[in-house]
Order: sequence, then C-alpha cells, then structure tokens
Amino acid sequence: MLYIRVVKTGSGSRAVQVVYYINRKRIIYKHIGSAKTDEQIEQLKIVAQDLIDNHIPPLPIIEPVKFDNLLYMDQCDFLGVYYSLFYEVITKLIIQFGLEKIKNKLLLDLVIIRIFEPASKLRSIELIETYFGIKHQRKNYYKSTSKWAVLKSKTETAIVDFARQNYGFKYDLLFYDVTTLYFETFEEDELRKNGFSKDNKSQQPQILIGLMVSEEGFPISYEIFKGNTFEGHTIIPVVQKFIDKYNVKDFIVVADAAMISSKNIELLLQSNINYIVGARLANISEKILNTIDQKIIREDGKSIRIKTNNGFLICSYSSVRYRKDKYEMKKQIQKALSIIETPSKSKKVKFIKSTDSKHMLNEELIEKTTKLLGIKGYYTNLDENILSNTTIIERYHELYKVEHAFRISKNDLQARPIYHFKEDPIQLHILICFISLAISKHIELKTNVSIRKFVTECKKITDARLLNKLSNKEIKIRSKYNDQILSFISIFNLSH
Repeated sequence: MLYIRVVKTGSGSRAVQVVYYINRKRIIYKHIGSAKTDEQIEQLKIVAQDLIDNHIPPLPIIEPVKFDNLLYMDQCDFLGVYYSLFYEVITKLIIQFGLEKIKNKLLLDLVIIRIFEPASKLRSIELIETYFGIKHQRKNYYKSTSKWAVLKSKTETAIVDFARQNYGFKYDLLFYDVTTLYFETFEEDELRKNGFSKDNKSQQPQILIGLMVSEEGFPISYEIFKGNTFEGHTIIPVVQKFIDKYNVKDFIVVADAAMISSKNIELLLQSNINYIVGARLANISEKILNTIDQKIIREDGKSIRIKTNNGFLICSYSSVRYRKDKYEMKKQIQKALSIIETPSKSKKVKFIKSTDSKHMLNEELIEKTTKLLGIKGYYTNLDENILSNTTIIERYHELYKVEHAFRISKNDLQARPIYHFKEDPIQLHILICFISLAISKHIELKTNVSIRKFVTECKKITDARLLNKLSNKEIKIRSKYNDQILSFISIFNLSH
C-alpha cells in the first residue's frame, strides 16, 4: 500500500513523498516535491493522493505509474506550441489530391511549410521541426534533389485528375500566361539568362515560367524556359505538350496579346488548337483601321467582327476605356510638346517623330490613336456560330485568373527571388511552388478567403506543449476550435 510522508530536508524545507513498506523497510516510491509553506505542502499532498488513488497494480510495483490523470500546472514546464492543426489539414488535402502517392514525405512537408511560412529549403527544414515537431535530415534533401525533379509529370497528372473530379475540368478551355522569376546573382548559365524582366530585375538572370490554369483559375500545368526566351515562343510547345499528354481533341487556349504572331497563328491552326488572344491594335494595317473606324458603334457593349489573316478580329467599345485612353493620350501629347520645346530633355516619347535632328508631333499617330480610343481588340479562329463576340470577350477577360495565380505564387508563396544555382534544385523549387499553388487555390476556391487569411485562422489553433515533471512526459493540449475553423473542417470534409 502507498502512503504519504512529509519529512524535513537539510535546507529547512519539507519534502512530500509517496512511500511503501516491504519487510518493515520503507521504500520511497516517488518524491513529489519540496516546499516551505503549509499551503504549498497541502498542494503537494493533493498530488500525492491523486497518485495513490489512481495506482491500480498491486505492490511490489512493477508497472510505471500514470501521472496524467490530473494535470497540475505548478508541476509542468511550458515548452512552446506546435501548429499541428494546419499540418493535419494540409496533409489531408494532399491525400485528397492523390499526391501522397509520390511517397516522399520531405517533399510534401516542404510544400506544407511553403504555404505556412515560405523560406529557403534548409531554413524550411528547421521550421518544419519548430512549428510541427517533425524532424528531417538535411542530407536527405541533398541526396533527393535530383530524383524529385522527375516527379513533375506524375504530380501534374494527379492535379489534373483532381481538377477533373472536383471542378469538372474537361480539358477544353485553358488560360495561358508567362512570368519571370529572378535569381540573387548576376551570373548567367544555360538556364538562367538575362532578359525582359516582369519583376524589373533586368540586370539579374532569370527563368521564364509558362502557366496554364482552368476556367476557375486552378493551376493545371507549367513549363520552365530559359530567361531570355521570347514569351511568344512558349505557347505552342506548352499547349502542344499538354494536348499530346492527355490526347485532347477540342481545345481552346486563351492568352494575351504578347502570344500572337502570324507564325503562332499558323502553328495553332495546324495543330487544330482554337485560340482567343488579345490584339495589339496599334500594329494593325491602315485598311483594317479604317474598317474599324467605319463599322464600330461607339456604344457600351457594341462589337464588330472583321476577317483578317490572324483570324477574326473582334473589336468592342467601352466608354470607361474611352475616358481612360483619352486621358493617357492627352498626357503623352503634353509630354511630347514639352520635349519639343526643350530639346535638351529629348528622349523617346510616343507622339514624337524626328527628322534632320528636329522633333515634331507625330500627327499621323495621334490621328490613328484617336480613332482607336475606347476600343479593345481580340483575335480568334472560332466562327460566330460557335462562340459569339460577347462570349469571346468574356473568355478573354477571365485571363486575369492566371495573373492572380502568379500573384499568389510570387507574394504568398514567395517563389521569387530564387537562391538556387543548379538546374535540379531550381526544377524542384518550381515543383514545390506549383503544388503549393494548387493546394492554395483549392483552399481559396472552396472557402472564399485568401490563403493568407486561411493560414492566419489556422495559426489561432495551437497545441500547447507541456512537460509533466511528475511523469517526465510531454503533454499537448489543443486550443478550442472557433467557428471559422469548424467551417473549414466542414468544407473539406475533415474529421476533428
């Protein structure tokens, strides 16, 4: 039988012990603690009595005693918190995506921490342990880098299947755009090249990323190109590769004006790829310009369709666009006049033309620009009985969804700048960002909150880590779920 014993110590305090007797010999089973005041002694006695009341095995005691029936805060040390709820939610989403089949825990954990708190790969390994209590060896990252890059095809297939099952993706309509990602270096190589930078980092080498998203803005596929690749040269290989991989028959790609060229149009038609692309009306012939000027009805919502070598040119008018274009034109003309009056400040301006070292207003260009005020153009090969002008314009305006995906990847997931210098780690970095983007976009589409808001809400639910000094065991206590978290759990069909 166990007994409570209070004994004086050499320091003048009193110690509370749990003891038992065998053959009239007293054996100390557990030292509960020491104290000086009667109140503290009484608290220690309560702990000791709890130990005795909940001890089931007969003496002599062989099994370790459980001290976790009651938790005494004055007998615990606070170790910190884990954000285990967030880890559990994203892990279950990864399983729903079918990505657990790639069977690489470190890679998937790097995806999770990329969404939670983006950092370098080695720093991410530290954060995975700090925030989730999961340990990975750095050497495993270095060993596996070259192997992970080949997972791109399998990952894309899983994500496309997920889009098909959850968003009704039918392979027939995709939105395409490109962006650049720069490196923290000034040295080029075969992949990292200086080129036109969308990040205003023209002095630093970069890579070009082509991304395709579905009608909902859900990322479907991506390709990496050398940093000095002209973006108009990327659309054909990306789209053709996707069509070949999934054996797509009817396909419409939507892209901005930078993707259009006579050669691209020819290749798209040869490959039976339908297209909707922006038109650069500043480059059209005088004949087409006059046709637009004569036929266009300058009323909101009105549009015309003209047959051209690049397909049908659809032009629409907007009074809002008219006011914006007119304001910009006036501002540029004033700037041109200022430079003409002060030649020492001469620099390239839109409405200036030079002859014999003299500057003058380009009246022809002003006239052409005036005719196009408020007018936006779109090229397509689709006949009007297949897609109306209104539908073509609506489809093109949905192209912002690719830009939104780029904003998530660059800002929330911090895909840039890149600190890697070899091709395999670069390929891996983009793969991690692509998976993170797909999961983030799915979260946004289902919850109607931004991925940053989602992470912030999940951070409110923590697992407090306490060391029970009586049992020398770590205990985790999760904070209460709020209504927002319960809503997330319900939306994603997660158990809790």
